[in-house]
Amino acid sequence: MVLGQCWQVADRLDINDPSSDHLGIGWTSCSPAQEAAITVRNQLTMTTGLDDGVANVDCTDPTCLQYLADPGTRWSYHNAPYTKLDGVLESATGQTLNGYVYSTLTPTTGISGLYLPIEYNNVFFSTPRSMARFGLLALNRGVWNGTDILGDDNYFEAMTTPSQALNESYGYLWWLNGQATAMVPGLQIVFPGPLLQNEPLDAFNALGKNGQQINVVPSQGLVVVRMGNLARHRCSRRHPVR
Repeated sequence: MVLGQCWQVADRLDINDPSSDHLGIGWTSCSPAQEAAITVRNQLTMTTGLDDGVANVDCTDPTCLQYLADPGTRWSYHNAPYTKLDGVLESATGQTLNGYVYSTLTPTTGISGLYLPIEYNNVFFSTPRSMARFGLLALNRGVWNGTDILGDDNYFEAMTTPSQALNESYGYLWWLNGQATAMVPGLQIVFPGPLLQNEPLDAFNALGKNGQQINVVPSQGLVVVRMGNLARHRCSRRHPVR
């Protein structure tokens, strides 16, 4: 399981900040001006403009993070800039990823697990119950049994609605159903219609590593999770599993 959804850290992180404020100057191989233009919001929305055509899209070394387009002008699912959000969160909180989970989520929600490095990725190993609990937290807009953990309903709304005009089916790291058009990883094609044709239109989805999924359907009060090995069946063009 990948616990990949970021909650805003109140008073410590503005998503409009340059990413270099948290990752340091030189986290990419872009020119200083190009790098300074990349914001945390760009990382959240997959609009950094960094080249996803490199040999290893997971590689987070500066040499692998190369300029392709101005931030905000191109949408592309690129794993490495997403992974670098781990460093943003650690900078903003002063805690490791695991420390942040256990201090912020575990005491209230019971969500538990462990981030472990797998090559360039930080993968969250957990249980179906914790995965479902995270889905329930999202279903309830960041509130758990009356405790407001997220503390920012405006951020939640922005996170689960189209975050940019390039791919209407993408929020802040969540895939959105029911939009007029959709893009999928690996292609620069805009498809007409919703992302998942057999899913309720109001659903939003965490489509994680190797097919791990959290599907949230507010209109039905429903959370569906999938854990297991990477599915071997042929996937629809509208069903990205990265």
